[in-house]
Amino acid sequence: MIRYARLKTSKRLQRVLRLLSDGAEYSTREIIRLADVCAVNSIITELRAQGIPITSRCRRGIWLYRLGV
Repeated sequence: MIRYARLKTSKRLQRVLRLLSDGAEYSTREIIRLADVCAVNSIITELRAQGIPITSRCRRGIWLYRLGV
C-alpha cells in the first residue's frame, strides 16, 4: 500500500499545485525550478491520488504538466 503525503500538510504539494493553478503548461524542469521541488512525477502522482486533475504529455522528449482538462 502506497502512502501519499496529504495536500493539507505538504508544503511541496501545495507549491506545485499553486504553480499549476494558473492553467499554464509546465515542464518537469520548470516545476523543479519554480516550485523548488524534486521528483516531479511522484508529486504529480500524489496530487492525482487526491483527486487533482493533472494532465501530462510528452513533446519531443520533454514532459509537460497542466492542471485540469
